Amino acid sequence: MLVALKRLRSEHDFEVSVQDIDACPDKRESYDRLVPVLTLDDGEICHHFLDEVKVREVLSRFR
Repeated sequence: MLVALKRLRSEHDFEVSVQDIDACPDKRESYDRLVPVLTLDDGEICHHFLDEVKVREVLSRFR
């Protein structure tokens, strides 16, 4: 997922923060079986695989 996100950074300006969900019980409870998961402001964008269409849709809101 990180490699695919890196490609999108050439089109959109954003930062990626990697977090260990095992270090945060709330996140582990929410996302345990969905890792890797991509979120923005605690809202899930996609999980397991990058959904480029969905990510582009979300990023277009910030232009």
